[in-house]
Amino acid sequence: MSDAPEPSDDSATPASPRRRSWPAKFQDAFRGLKLGVRGHSSFFVHFFVATVVLAAAATFGIDWVGWCILFGCITAVIVAELFNSAIEVLCRVLEIERLPNGKAPLDIAAGAVLATSIGASIIGAVVFAVRLVEMSR
Repeated sequence: MSDAPEPSDDSATPASPRRRSWPAKFQDAFRGLKLGVRGHSSFFVHFFVATVVLAAAATFGIDWVGWCILFGCITAVIVAELFNSAIEVLCRVLEIERLPNGKAPLDIAAGAVLATSIGASIIGAVVFAVRLVEMSR
């Protein structure tokens, strides 16, 4: 025989929180997008470059595959910048910069944006180079 008390049936299952509706989830996501873009000046540069790339794609008559690749690259850079912004805000709130190596997460996040931007630039250059070669024939 064991001296341990048996669990009662009423405490075995915790009350589940109410599920949020899809519109509420989308509202939060759009709010997050707005907060990420609004508070950080880097987005101006990203949106400016994206506009130039899309205008060039239209001018050069990039095919649909090239458009998909370019949109994917633009999206990747914006997503990397959003994650960077989220990490910056979190580090500011937690005052993590005061800790030893506290600046490391910020530098790593900035490095991720840089790596994504370099990769997107190389991919974009290839897409445009292929089109320029096609146009020269």
